[in-house]
Amino acid sequence: MGDFGLSLAFMIPPLVLGLAVQAWLKRTFANYSNVQLASGLPGAQVARQILDRNGLPEVPVEVSPGGALSDHYDPRKKALYLSEPVYRPASVAAAAVAAHETGHALQDAKGYAPLKIRSAMYPAVAFASNAWIWLLILGAVLGALNLVALALAIYAIAVAFHIVTLPVEFNASRRAAVQLRELGIVGAG
Repeated sequence: MGDFGLSLAFMIPPLVLGLAVQAWLKRTFANYSNVQLASGLPGAQVARQILDRNGLPEVPVEVSPGGALSDHYDPRKKALYLSEPVYRPASVAAAAVAAHETGHALQDAKGYAPLKIRSAMYPAVAFASNAWIWLLILGAVLGALNLVALALAIYAIAVAFHIVTLPVEFNASRRAAVQLRELGIVGAG
């Protein structure tokens, strides 16, 4: 197996795993979008209640311009952005996503170190996520193994970002679950 084949062997499994997780998340969101939240609160109000309860009334909750499932907390702007399928509906899925994204605002307010690391890495990863594939293709077409190696190194930056992201995401979900129970938005079930 040549260097290019070895590079592909290291790149393909994370790509396949990422696509599988993304498909699972979309399917789960779609399923729970049809389950109405007993409290009747839309996602935006769920987020607002959690933020207010935790002393963060200055954090705005706005509609994300990015379309469906573009939900995120922006630590630079100190703002929460929810997509239309999360902002307005009063579904279990909307409440879960709104609470999870609000968990990132709580992390930011508490100075959660992994979130700080992830935020610091973001500019490099934004570049790496777009550049690596083009360098790989160019290196393969030109037979330039140095470009293939550079593509692999840049891809490794993106993978490292996702590894750092895991504890941030798990922690945000844990914080969200606690808030949803304590506020009585969902049962302890």
